[in-house]
Amino acid sequence: MARIFIIAEDSEKTKKLHSELAQSGFTCVVAANKSEVSKQVSEQAPDLLMVTLNGHADNIATRELSQKIKQEKYLPIMAIVNRDILIRRDINVDIDDFIVEPHDVSELVLRIKRLLHEARRQNSEIIKCGDLVIYLAKCEVTVKGKRIELTFKEYELLKFLASNPGRVFTRDTLLNKVWGYDYYGGDRTVDVHIRRLRSKIETFDQTYIETVRNIGYRFRSDV
Repeated sequence: MARIFIIAEDSEKTKKLHSELAQSGFTCVVAANKSEVSKQVSEQAPDLLMVTLNGHADNIATRELSQKIKQEKYLPIMAIVNRDILIRRDINVDIDDFIVEPHDVSELVLRIKRLLHEARRQNSEIIKCGDLVIYLAKCEVTVKGKRIELTFKEYELLKFLASNPGRVFTRDTLLNKVWGYDYYGGDRTVDVHIRRLRSKIETFDQTYIETVRNIGYRFRSDV
């Protein structure tokens, strides 16, 4: 059963929305305090975030909140918007879909199911390790939401290591897996690429790749 986190003021309208979604088979939690939402999302792990947009100030707060959440986790965001906002074209927030109130429950449920299906597909194509995210379908890497420019071999090396967290690989094994059996360069190539990769994705207080002395490298399993 999908879990929906609703960010909205405590009102009769919100209670009605909660009831509609519950009757449609969703588990719902309502949060009126936006300052606590990020923490609650992390603790309760919802499948979808739903927000209500009623005015410009509300949009600014919601945009900041949605950007913060999307940096931490791929979470689809559905908005219920006031028609006045639609007329003013004031939906400048990081949402995945929206519906105008008063809404049709059947349409809302269908839109939610579409977003949930897309999220499941996206998550199956993502490797997430702390702040580092590898988007397999797009061959992209981000750290804390910022895109990291990698060469093809750097990306392939990172993808291989991150797909096998905790496992130690020798330099020869990495050469075979990433460069191929027909590569005639020395294992120094691995060291060079690891060093460059670390310089792009790691900071003084965050490491992802560990050197195992006299053996090779491994991707940390505890990040």
